[in-house]
Amino acid sequence: MNDPDTILLNAEESMTKALDYLKKELRGIRTGRASPALVEFVKVDYYGAPTDLKALASISVPEPTQLLIKPFDAGAIQEIKKAIEASGLGLNPMIDGKQIRLNLPPLSGDRRKQLVAHVKKLGEETKVALRNVRRDANKHADALAKDASAHIPEDEIETLKNEVQDLLKKYEGEADAAVAAKAKEIETI
Repeated sequence: MNDPDTILLNAEESMTKALDYLKKELRGIRTGRASPALVEFVKVDYYGAPTDLKALASISVPEPTQLLIKPFDAGAIQEIKKAIEASGLGLNPMIDGKQIRLNLPPLSGDRRKQLVAHVKKLGEETKVALRNVRRDANKHADALAKDASAHIPEDEIETLKNEVQDLLKKYEGEADAAVAAKAKEIETI
């Protein structure tokens, strides 16, 4: 953290991670249509190791309101069923031969409102994380300004703070856009 470029680079890297986390979380939130992303990251106890469902089975969408899960190892079917039931997604997996069918009931108006509220909350949490990155970057910039051995001119510190602020605006905008798109998807019947 001893020069403006490093401070800016680290800030951007942290903001990217926060945004990527938000996008991954949003993918797992249910909308009116079936999507493999809904269950991809459900953790299955596979021989004692928590494993993402997508690593254990192929997940397809035979109908707009149904998911079909075909385990690569038929012996894992009961564990996959248990994991989906325990996931809190409110889905009822049905074993059909060597595969699992998941019928997605239509979302009620209340459930849609809850999901939209949850999506907005995730967006706010991400923006708080982004602002924390800005705060940390500004702290490093101030420490640099006080460091006599660094010989960084004041205007360079000011430029750095402005660049960090611009980064924050950019990433907050992307977070808002992701949240708005997901909310629209949930509200679309």
